[in-house]
Amino acid sequence: MSRVALKSAREIEIMRKAGGLVAETFRILEPFVKPGAKLKDLDRIAEEHIRKAGAVPAYLGYGPRNNPFPATLCMSVNEVICHGIPDDRELKEGDIVGVDVGVLLNGYYGDACYTYKVGQVSPEVDALVETTRQCLQAGLETVRPGSRLGDIGHAIQTLAESRGFSVVQEYTGHGIGKRLHEEPTVYHRGVRYTGLKLQPGMVFTIEPMINLGVPDTRLLSDGWTVITADKKPSAQFEHTLVVTPRGYDILTL
Repeated sequence: MSRVALKSAREIEIMRKAGGLVAETFRILEPFVKPGAKLKDLDRIAEEHIRKAGAVPAYLGYGPRNNPFPATLCMSVNEVICHGIPDDRELKEGDIVGVDVGVLLNGYYGDACYTYKVGQVSPEVDALVETTRQCLQAGLETVRPGSRLGDIGHAIQTLAESRGFSVVQEYTGHGIGKRLHEEPTVYHRGVRYTGLKLQPGMVFTIEPMINLGVPDTRLLSDGWTVITADKKPSAQFEHTLVVTPRGYDILTL
């Protein structure tokens, strides 16, 4: 029996409101993501907007008691794959920054990530970002009742590797609802026709992390920041979605 809880229509509509706030936060941030912007200032803007909407930042204080995450946003610049901590660093022309937004609203979570290009980036980095965006879409397009989790990973891996990029394995998508991380685990590499069969009412994230170089990762001493082993750039895009009778519906738009 599946451990994945199916969400009711009422729960899905609550989660759509949480996801809508996530999407709104990206729209608020976008004009400020430019050369010279400090990561801490962007984090403050996001926290103020989320709290003004009556929600709570999902990541602030998340994690082990002895090392909770210290910010509203995960901000991952260039070689940082995920879980970067906003600090006094200033963005510069040619950077990319993955911004991960999570909120808790009316008892349910919303979660998404967007990679911004800061000014003009190099052609290879531009290709990385656009391929990662397309990898998310490729994964989404496999989602329908009766398809399997392995189909998602296979679609993402096939596209990324066909362009000469690599897929991070250690960090995955996940179920989401009253808890930020629920079943199922959603891998971004996989074999078609394998894994959990999808059913209407399942809610989870797809969030491929695609590297310009090798897929290997390294965790920094802060216990959160994950970088590429070869220090080449990485990009990420993420949506929260629900499986519907005919396919999928994105909740973070």
